Amino acid sequence: MAVKMASDGLWQGENPLDFALPLLAVQIAVVLVTTQGLAFALKPLRQPRVVAEILGGILLGPSALGRWGAFRRTIFPEWSTAALDTVSGLGLLLFLFLVGLELDFGAVRRVGPRSVAIAAAGIVPPLLAAAGIVPLLDLAVPAPRDASYFSLCVFLGAALSVTALPVLACILKELGLLGVPFGETAMAAAAVNDVFAWTLLALALAVSGGGREPKGPPLAPVYILASGALFVAFTFFALRPLMANLARRAGPDDAEGDLACSGAVACALLAGSVTDAIGVHPVFGAFVFGLAMPRESGFAERIGTKVAPLVSGLMLPLYFATSGLHTDVDSVQGVAAWGMVALVVAVAVAGKFGGTFAVAVAGTGMARREAAALGVAMSAKGLVELIVLNIGKEKKVLDDTTFAIFVIMALTTTVVATPLMTALYRQPPTATTPESDGVELKGGDACPA
Repeated sequence: MAVKMASDGLWQGENPLDFALPLLAVQIAVVLVTTQGLAFALKPLRQPRVVAEILGGILLGPSALGRWGAFRRTIFPEWSTAALDTVSGLGLLLFLFLVGLELDFGAVRRVGPRSVAIAAAGIVPPLLAAAGIVPLLDLAVPAPRDASYFSLCVFLGAALSVTALPVLACILKELGLLGVPFGETAMAAAAVNDVFAWTLLALALAVSGGGREPKGPPLAPVYILASGALFVAFTFFALRPLMANLARRAGPDDAEGDLACSGAVACALLAGSVTDAIGVHPVFGAFVFGLAMPRESGFAERIGTKVAPLVSGLMLPLYFATSGLHTDVDSVQGVAAWGMVALVVAVAVAGKFGGTFAVAVAGTGMARREAAALGVAMSAKGLVELIVLNIGKEKKVLDDTTFAIFVIMALTTTVVATPLMTALYRQPPTATTPESDGVELKGGDACPA
């Protein structure tokens, strides 16, 4: 049945909530009021806003208010899902463009091989552990899964091994550690981890297929990976010089600057469309294009200043909320399933913490308490984790129960990160460096994820 954009009004006997635009407006308002209310309630606990946004989505979803049939049919009917998911997905794409845009790898160069070693130490153990979790998952949560063993291992390995850079930035900023050497090391290692996560996600998408029956030629995964590599090379070696020239020409004039910013955003959206055509998720294209943007003349910062408020204040909360709306905690039933939740949380924390702690102490000579705090910091999940999980569910690699298990894991690891870091890193900062020298997500005081 075709859905109309707007109604003729109540006086002519039409319910506005049966039409796309007024219903979407009500949904956005409900999501924002719920998530901002939870964020205000959790503020004394110093939790990042993503926690409130995920909890808000779960509260509005089938785990809580969604059980009430009248509420679900009125506010979140099935026919409206596509519109809400599209708007939230667009916000996610723009946010990943901003993340790529604002990643400054100068801190990685300053910290040097230490950041790469710490990132690798937090990636490899949980990635290897995923190979052992998959058979146990089949035993604890038997369900038809449209994915091979290898593709499921890659997806779950990516979910277990990622560190959410935006969440980590918020936690460090909240604790006053963003501009000190500890914070710079953590952010540099998380930046390396983020790039690896997107590479691993691209591999997972290439090999997953999205169904039991293979699609396209047998070498389709090879073609996808090769096309993705060509896209990255073209973006950095062909588009980057053109954008650098555009940045130099933009100048301080507002009209020219606005035109250049609009052109950059349009290119980011097109980059997402290109990677979708290749067979990789659109967010990968936007992220890579953001990474390739020139930093000269404050051009990248100017784009972030214009785009960030709308994305972080309105569109991104919808993405977290829709993740919660798709999460049915009731699907996790029985001792075996909840035992799987405990195992996944333990592996996610222990794998990241153990590897990071060992390398930080033995490889860099960091103090044990500081190394422990760094291990906790690298265990924080959030945005990247949810992206991996949502794409896995969209591609039918993850069933509803597995998706819920890993969302619970992401929420748990993010909630415990701040209090544990506060307990471990009590000494006041000593050797400070300007915050702008680190890898920091700009866009004001708000921590969007």
